[in-house]
Amino acid sequence: MGTIGTIIFLIFAGILAGAVSAVASMASLVSYPALLIAGAPAVMANITNTAALIFTGFGSALSSLEDMKGHWREAAKYALFILSGALLGSILLLRFPGTVFEKLVPFFVIFSGGMLVLSGSKKFFDLDGEHSKGKTIAAYIGMFFAGIYTGYFGAAAGVLNLIFLTYVSDASFVTVNAMKNILGSLGNLVALIVFIVGSKVDWKMAIPLAIGLFVGGYLGQKSIKYMSPTLVRWITAVLSLVLAGYLFYTAYLQ
Repeated sequence: MGTIGTIIFLIFAGILAGAVSAVASMASLVSYPALLIAGAPAVMANITNTAALIFTGFGSALSSLEDMKGHWREAAKYALFILSGALLGSILLLRFPGTVFEKLVPFFVIFSGGMLVLSGSKKFFDLDGEHSKGKTIAAYIGMFFAGIYTGYFGAAAGVLNLIFLTYVSDASFVTVNAMKNILGSLGNLVALIVFIVGSKVDWKMAIPLAIGLFVGGYLGQKSIKYMSPTLVRWITAVLSLVLAGYLFYTAYLQ
């Protein structure tokens, strides 16, 4: 794939990933394989993907300013847990050998696809029952572990955060979804800072992907009221199984 072709491919992949992120919280299931197709090695693809993903949240934040009115202080409280987890997760990625990451990724992708399907179940988000102190504490701890996952790989971290945020916040779903996008982007920003200090980012791939993610994140948040999350969810889940199979083959059988 030539340089111009790679740039165009990554921009369009970013737009699709950004829209998927706003609707189904699974940008990495589109953007990560796009980087692999463009020729990036597995760990470098993950690091470069993280660098680009912060722009999804920026696009979402720009289109959700109205929805976030009166909720910025609340979001800051949740950020303490998610961002500290992202810091730890990104450090773990750099400390473990790349072969470990390559062998774990197929299972992360399968987990991501499963979480995506489960997130479409009404019972999965039926959190209107009694909010005990213990369950609320567990939800905050869950945000911390979702942050670790964000820093280490990231796909489905948005789904996890959406679950925990829905439980602890009384805001509308659209506002909670906006908080999820913004906090996820900040988690990626924390991870990116760690990666810049401890590794290298392929900016030639990150920048066009980031442009697409910004556009896709903006359009996705704007259109979330009109799109069919179920269709996006199932298409992405099927693609995640295909991707997991390919990654399993390259990590264990090739």
